[in-house]
Amino acid sequence: MITITTSNVNGIRAAKRKGIETWAGEHAPDIWCMQEVRAPQDELDPIFGEFGFEYATAGKIADQSELTAMNEVCRVKGRAGVGLLTDLPVTARRYGLPGLDEDVDSGRWIEADVTTPQGYGITVACVYVHAGNSDDPVKMAQKYRFLDTMLTRMGELRDEASRGGRQAVLCGDFNIAHTPLDIKNAKANIKHAGFLPAERTYIDRWLGEYEFVDVIRSLAGDIQGPYTWWSQRGRAFDNNVGWRIDYQFATPELAETARGFVIDKAPSYDARWSDHAPLTVTYDV
Repeated sequence: MITITTSNVNGIRAAKRKGIETWAGEHAPDIWCMQEVRAPQDELDPIFGEFGFEYATAGKIADQSELTAMNEVCRVKGRAGVGLLTDLPVTARRYGLPGLDEDVDSGRWIEADVTTPQGYGITVACVYVHAGNSDDPVKMAQKYRFLDTMLTRMGELRDEASRGGRQAVLCGDFNIAHTPLDIKNAKANIKHAGFLPAERTYIDRWLGEYEFVDVIRSLAGDIQGPYTWWSQRGRAFDNNVGWRIDYQFATPELAETARGFVIDKAPSYDARWSDHAPLTVTYDV
């Protein structure tokens, strides 16, 4: 069994001030994908080092240096940034989504090839899709360009998995709620970025043409939610007026090994270290 967590940390330096390292010590997932890290390399490295200490204290590794860390800082200061930590062997690392080279597209996609204790090979992609803005055509164009480019890579990952090669899982903040089950106020948001029909069609294609599985929906069934993000406006968190925009999309063989998931929603608004909740899936591989 391994655990894979994805979490938008909403600024890792702020999350550290709010106690993210305590969460790391308590949970220590085998693979941890982070989005919106929003920190320069020289400030990020010591924080990742502290996570290594927490993993060692939790008994997941013998020494903090055994925690593999990789990340990509966004070239636009204060934006995006993705990171991946794992206590599993890593055989290859890849940075950035091939085909995109604009600064605004950096810090949004990294991949690691890992091997589980059972010898099972997985490609893990940590993904942070542009949020977009339905009132800003430039930002929407950036989002659609990123989503279009993703399709090429997803097709490659699907083909490798279908040939009996390395399986794949895409973990991250995709900034799209797929169906009305994934958003509390669907009708009110039909014209807002994150729930536009044109955006949601991409997930339709991932699940259909590209044969990926929405692991949490597969496990949870057709229920409302469970949500992973809550606006900081009003009492959205307290009233559970949320969106499900954080996902794990896996190739079919890997998805079939998923045994359960946890969305670690904080007990109160003030106890949160991010406006997203960490999403962890346990896989029997």
